[in-house]
Amino acid sequence: MKRVAILISGGGSNMVRLAEDMSDDHPARPVLVLSNNPDAGGLAKAAQMGIATEVVDHRDFKGDREGFERKLISVIDPYAPDILALAGFMRILTEEFVTHYAGRVLNIHPSLLPKYKGLHTHARAIEAGDKEAGCSVHEVTAELDGGPILGQARVPIVAGDTSDDLAARVLVQEHKLYPAVLRRFAVGDKTPVLLP
Repeated sequence: MKRVAILISGGGSNMVRLAEDMSDDHPARPVLVLSNNPDAGGLAKAAQMGIATEVVDHRDFKGDREGFERKLISVIDPYAPDILALAGFMRILTEEFVTHYAGRVLNIHPSLLPKYKGLHTHARAIEAGDKEAGCSVHEVTAELDGGPILGQARVPIVAGDTSDDLAARVLVQEHKLYPAVLRRFAVGDKTPVLLP
C-alpha cells in the first residue's frame, strides 16, 4: 500500500477528492495533509477525515526558501510517503526539494500545459481567445509547471465566460482527473489519463 502526503494552501477541495478516492481497492492511502498556511480550510477537513495534519508556515521563513523547505522535509519524512500530491500548494519548490523526492511528486495545474504556466491561467486563456481550457496533472521537476504530463482534461470556453466561470468548470474536471492519475501512478503506471 503506497503512502501519500498531500500538500495544500487553501480549502483543499482536490485533497478531499483524492482522500475520498483512496479507499477500498485503491493502491494508496493518505497519511498526511500538510499546509504552509495555518488558516487553510483543508486542514479541518483532513482532520475530520481522520488524516494527520501538519503546518509549516512559510511566513516564519521570510527570505529563506531553503530553510522553509528543510523544515518541510523534516516534517514530511517521518510519515515516510511514497508519493507527494500537491493540491493547490501555492509555493514554488526549489530543485533541492524536488530532488529529495525525485519521481514521487505530482501536481495539478489549471491549464492545458504547456500553455499558461504560473498564475492567472483562466484569464490568460480567455484573453488569448482560446476555444478550450482545462487542467493537467504532471510530475514535478525543478522547472515550474514542467515535468512529464500524466493527465489532462478539457473544458470548452463559452462566450461571455469570466475567469470565475471557467475556473468553476475546470475544477469539476480537476476533481475527476487527479484521483484517476493518482490511482495509476500509485501502481507505477504513467500512461497519461485523457478526459474529454
